[in-house]
Amino acid sequence: MNRTAAALAALAAGLLAAFVIAPPALVGDFTDERDLTEMFRGAFVEYWGTGGRNLTPGLQTLVDDWFRYHLVKAVTAALLLAVLVALGAVLWKTFQAATGRRRAAVASAGAAVTLLVLSALAVVMANIQGMAAPFASLLPMLVDGDPADPALAGTLDQVRQRLADAPSAPAAGVMVDAFGHYHAVMAVVAAVVAAGLLSVSVVSWRRFARTPSPDRPQRRAVASFAVLMLLAALAVTVVAVANTTVAADPVPALAALFDGSW
Repeated sequence: MNRTAAALAALAAGLLAAFVIAPPALVGDFTDERDLTEMFRGAFVEYWGTGGRNLTPGLQTLVDDWFRYHLVKAVTAALLLAVLVALGAVLWKTFQAATGRRRAAVASAGAAVTLLVLSALAVVMANIQGMAAPFASLLPMLVDGDPADPALAGTLDQVRQRLADAPSAPAAGVMVDAFGHYHAVMAVVAAVVAAGLLSVSVVSWRRFARTPSPDRPQRRAVASFAVLMLLAALAVTVVAVANTTVAADPVPALAALFDGSW
């Protein structure tokens, strides 16, 4: 492995550490997810009690903090994705020039990096979604575990009743709109990503067709990569379709979330 690959691997490791450490350190007054959950639950109970559409100052602050949290994560993950793609390109060139055991070792490293690229891509997608709809992204925290606070338990019962009877009521309507937007964002993002992955698969199949038959290791590597990209494109397409369905009618899915069956 050459110096460029080693430098990119070190940079990727640094970005991975930053992805974990930087967002909590740079954003908001919460120290961890449990702390945020407690703060959000209290702010939501206060908001629901107002009966209006406008978020209370306390809830708005948390939503803004959550937006910035996902923004930092999205940027960090996108940088990590770019570095991993560059590392993959360097490993591919090294693989083409290598022979014997070194080629097998580079192939293994390339396979690992490819899986990391797909993982980083999924993380970028999720954080774009959370950044675009931070309020909806926080809602699962309301039902994560049994609500020990009687005020929260009572509020959740009222939410379930509203969603069943009158989802257009002010606060419930805001939640439905946010939840629909949350899934619409992922539907668009997933559709774009699926198209990109499918394009990569097509290009890889064309490269496979141009690869000389005697070079079997390279043909296997290209074919494996093309198949993986195709499978990834199909998986992301399923995500796009599922989110499109929820975005078109978000009330049942939101009600299922609060019923604990989402």
